[in-house]
Formats: sequence, C-alpha cells, structure tokens
Amino acid sequence: MKVIKTKNAPEAIGPYSQAYISNSFIFTSGQLPINPDTGLIPDGIANQTEQSCKNIGEILKTAGSDFSKVIKTTCFLAEISDFNEFNKVYASYFVSKPARSCFSVKDLPKGALCEIECIAEI
Repeated sequence: MKVIKTKNAPEAIGPYSQAYISNSFIFTSGQLPINPDTGLIPDGIANQTEQSCKNIGEILKTAGSDFSKVIKTTCFLAEISDFNEFNKVYASYFVSKPARSCFSVKDLPKGALCEIECIAEI
C-alpha cells in the first residue's frame, strides 16, 4: 500500500489520508469543496461541486490516474434538493459515468454542501 498526498488538494482535516493505492486501485477519502490555496469553501452547490471535483482530480493525477479510470464514486449532499445542480457539474468531470451512490446526509464537515469520494484504477 502507498499513501497519496498532494498540496494541490486540501490537507486531511482529521486522522486520515487523502488517498491510498492498493494493488492497482486508488481509494480517495471524501473530498470537501475546500480550496487548497485559501482554505475556504466557495458559496453555492455548483461552485462547491466544482471544487470537490478539482480536488479529486489533483489526487488522481498525483496517483497516476484520472477521471476516465474512476469506477465508483460515493457522493454526499447536505440537501437532496441540490441533486440536479450537483449532477450538472459532476457529469462534466465523470464523463465515463462510473457506478455511483449518492446520499443526502444531515450535515457535512465545515458546513459543506457536498463531499465526493472515489475508487479508480491506476
């Protein structure tokens, strides 16, 4: 196993890693929409989805992978009413349409509106 860490995605806010490689797969932790340069979360679900996807992309790149190799995502939304707007941005990144689960949850860390994790091939 190998830990993946990049400064181009936010640091973990708890006792976990950004991602791990095991065999030929990368497993990312959930990526909040934190801008790694400012530490801030943008306003609105579209901007937050965009930032979470950018963070996933940087981790995949560091691991030697990309969005086309993602096979499964798990998405968390603070408000299920954001589902359609979330999907519009999500679809522009995950064009290969990986398997996905999407849940509405009571709260997300730091008051975020979304969080995305994925499993991808290297």
